[in-house]
Amino acid sequence: MPGATRVYRWSRLLPALFVLLTGCASIPPSVSALPVSGQAIELDGTPFYPQERYQCGPAALTTVLAKSGVDVSPEDLVDKVYLPGRQGSLQVELLAATRTEGRLPYVIDGTLEAVWKELEAGRPVLVLQNLGVAAIPRWHYAVVVGIDSGRGDVILRSGTDRRRITPVGTFLRTWQRSDYWAMVAVAPDELPAAVDRSRYFEAIAALEQAGRAEESVTAWQTALGKWPGDTAALFGLANARFAMQDFNAAETAYRELLELDPGASAARNNLALALLEQGEYDAAMEEIEFALSGDPDQALEQEFRDTAATIRRHRAGAED
Repeated sequence: MPGATRVYRWSRLLPALFVLLTGCASIPPSVSALPVSGQAIELDGTPFYPQERYQCGPAALTTVLAKSGVDVSPEDLVDKVYLPGRQGSLQVELLAATRTEGRLPYVIDGTLEAVWKELEAGRPVLVLQNLGVAAIPRWHYAVVVGIDSGRGDVILRSGTDRRRITPVGTFLRTWQRSDYWAMVAVAPDELPAAVDRSRYFEAIAALEQAGRAEESVTAWQTALGKWPGDTAALFGLANARFAMQDFNAAETAYRELLELDPGASAARNNLALALLEQGEYDAAMEEIEFALSGDPDQALEQEFRDTAATIRRHRAGAED
């Protein structure tokens, strides 16, 4: 592999497009916010894994991953998500472990309507509750598998209960104490039921950064099916293909992006690197010189000059 200059990570170059997952606070739901009056939905086929002591995190995460088609057990996840010192799991561990299993962890809006939509799409929803009180919290992960609007109940896989029926008011009070945190495990060829573009792109970027380039390619293609011609999605797709060393496919995606936005100099830098990897030294130099002619800012200019130097070095080596 001749290239020595790094490919720009799209999440670094386009920060204004994204928000942190933890910044997705939502308007508190209420009992009156039951999604569909008088109707019920339940994912009966959702598997159940009774938790071991303090290990609701591995059990709940296994539930949503298994429903998503992942062959995994709570024992497989304990070392990834369970923190003995805390006698529990943090959300960040659950998100990271979901990525290692090739799924996008997508944090949904904290409303019953959002939960209902995911259930309609066939996805159970992992939620964080506080079953204690503010002074003595008892944090607990459970999985929502159903809502009965007529009876006013939420149906959970929780602890050692395969089908815990909880009044919606009680559920909301315990859920509120976690700021209504909830997530779903989404396959790369699927979209969340009520997808937010920025949040979804951030989820794909994190998946790629976790080393799941193949799944990231699929997810970017899924994104482009929803948002055709989106230049951020094209940049992400091209970079994921580059990470898989599929340089010809990366070149194609970079060129498609540049047709839409000729001034995307970071994409042109990466196109030059993709051409370099294919031994197209003159074409690579032409692209990077074009990027430098666009008066990039100081930080980008130095990166582009490093790319140009790398191309010259490899071209000289090929001519010797």
